[in-house]
Amino acid sequence: MKSSSDLRNALRSIDHKSYPAYKSLAGSYQFPGFSLSIDHVQGDPFASPSSLHVEINHRTAGFPREYYSESCARTALADFLTRQLASGFEEYNFKAKGSGKSGLLSITRCGQQVLERSACEISDTGITARFHVGFPAFGRTINAGELEKILFDFLPRCVESSLFYKRLDGKKVEAAIFLAEDQKALRSFLREEKLVAFVANGSILPRKSGVSDTPMKDSIPFLSPATMERTFLLPHKGEISGMAIPQGITLIVGGGYHGKSTLLEALQNGVYNHIQGDGREYVITDDTAVKLRAEDGRSIRNVDISLFINDLPNKKDTSVFSTSDASGSTSQAAGVIENIEAGSRLFLIDEDTSATNFMVRDDFMQQVISREKEPITPFLCRAGDIYEKEGISTILVAGSSGAFFYIADHIIQMDCYRPVDISEYVKELCKQYTAPETKAPDFRIPDFNRMLPPYKPRKSGGRDYYGRERQGNNSRNTSMKIKTFGRDSFSLDKENVDLRYVEQIADAEQTTALAYLLRYGVEQLADGRHTIRQTVQILFDMLDKKGWEPFCGSYVPCGLAKPRRQEVFACLDRFRG
Repeated sequence: MKSSSDLRNALRSIDHKSYPAYKSLAGSYQFPGFSLSIDHVQGDPFASPSSLHVEINHRTAGFPREYYSESCARTALADFLTRQLASGFEEYNFKAKGSGKSGLLSITRCGQQVLERSACEISDTGITARFHVGFPAFGRTINAGELEKILFDFLPRCVESSLFYKRLDGKKVEAAIFLAEDQKALRSFLREEKLVAFVANGSILPRKSGVSDTPMKDSIPFLSPATMERTFLLPHKGEISGMAIPQGITLIVGGGYHGKSTLLEALQNGVYNHIQGDGREYVITDDTAVKLRAEDGRSIRNVDISLFINDLPNKKDTSVFSTSDASGSTSQAAGVIENIEAGSRLFLIDEDTSATNFMVRDDFMQQVISREKEPITPFLCRAGDIYEKEGISTILVAGSSGAFFYIADHIIQMDCYRPVDISEYVKELCKQYTAPETKAPDFRIPDFNRMLPPYKPRKSGGRDYYGRERQGNNSRNTSMKIKTFGRDSFSLDKENVDLRYVEQIADAEQTTALAYLLRYGVEQLADGRHTIRQTVQILFDMLDKKGWEPFCGSYVPCGLAKPRRQEVFACLDRFRG
C-alpha cells in the first residue's frame, strides 16, 4: 500500500492537467489512523462523483468489543457512525470550489429505520466507510490544490470526529446499542409468547406529513386497551408495557380519520428497527410480515392461484396462472400465494387498497350469483384455514363489511387514535344476526416448486450494453445493465421491475440492492434447476457470508441497503423477463 505522501505527490504532479488524469490516483494509501482507497474516479466534474472508502482497524477506532460482537449491535453501531459521518460531511460539503460536482462530500442519508448498509460495514477486523467525493476542476482542468484540501484536511477531520470512539459522545453510542438490543429482545418475546406485534404505550404513530417520516408534533400517544396490555422486561430499558397482538385474525375498525390506517402503517414498518426519537422505537412486528394489496396490471408468472380463483369461463388453468396484466383480484390472490411461498407468518391488509370482490361477497350477492357461477373464493372464506392449517396470521383494516367480524379472534376499534378492545362486545352482537358463509371447501396450498427459468437477454446488435460481443443467448455471458428510479422501480436489461406497491421497501438503497441481487440471480442461477425458494436462499447465504462483493464486481459502491427476503421474492415475482 502506498503512503499518503505518495498520494500528495501524485496529486501535485497532475495539477492543471486534463480531467482524465485523475484516474491515475486510483488505489489505496495509508494515512495516520486509517487507509484511504480511491475506488472509482468520475469521468468529468459533471458526472457522478468519485467513489472512495476508508478502513480503520478496531484497535485504532477504539470501540468496546461488545458493541460489534453481535449482529444487532453491529448494525446499530454502523448506522450510528453513518449518521455521524453524514453530519460531518455537511460541514465541509462544497467548501472546495470548482465546476459541476467539485467539492461534493456525501454519504448515505439514513431515514428513520436502522438498516444494514454498504455505506458503513463493521467486520471482525475493523470499520469500512464508503462515500462520494466530487474531484475539483475548473472547467475540465484538474484543480489538485482543492482536492488536496479535501483529502488531507476535510476528510481526516471528519473521519476522526465521526469514526473514532474517543471523539464521540459515549452515552449516545451506548444508547443506540442498548436500543437495538432491547428491540431484539422484544422480537424474541413475540416468538416465545405467540404474538405477531407489539405497540408500546407512549408510542407516536402519526407521521409529520406524507413526505416526511418523522413523528408528528402534538399527536396523541398510543395507549393500549387494558385487555390487550402486556408488560415485558427488557435488558436495558427495564419494564415496558403496551398492546400485544396475538397470533390469529385481528380486525382493526373505526370511523374515518380515527387512526386505523395509521396503526396498520406503523405495524408494517415495525418489521424494521427504528432510531431513538422516532416515536415507533418499540413498535415491533413479526419480521416476515407482508402488506398485501391489489396491483392492477402487474405481471404474474406460473403461480397456483386455484385456492382463490377457479373455473374461469375461458377455461384458463389457474394452477399455473400467468398474465402480463393482472386484475385487482388475480394480483391479490397471487400476492397471498407468493408470500406463503416467501415464508411470511403475518399478512397485513387494508380494505381500502384491496380488490373488493377478492376480499368478500355478501349474502345478497351470493343469492343473486351462485357459488357455481362465481370463480372467486374470497379471502374471507380462506383466512381461517390459512391461520389454522398454515399458521399465518392476518391483521385486517376493515370498514365496509360486517362479515369480517365473524372470522376475527380480536377486534380493535380505533377511536380518536386510541385503541379500544371491542372483541367481546362484537361477538355477543354477532349472535343476534345470521352468520355469513365464512368457510370454503378444498383448501390446498401449492407445492412451491416453481423454477427460475433461463433468461434470454435482449439482443443489441450482437453486443451487450458494455459493448462486448454477446456469446449466444446465455445471460451468464453478458453483464446486464442496471438502472434505478428511486424507491419505486429499477430496470434490468431494459426490463422494468415495478415496486410501487411493495410498500415495505423503506429506502431507495434497498431498491438498488434488489437490482444487484436480481441481476446475480438471473445471470447465475436462472438455469431451470433452482426453485424460487432455493434461489433466494442462495442469494442470502452469499450476502451473509461474503457481503456485497459477489454482486457488485470490482468494488462495492456506497448506496446499498439490505432488503428482506420477502422483497427479494417480490422482485423475482415481478420481473417480466
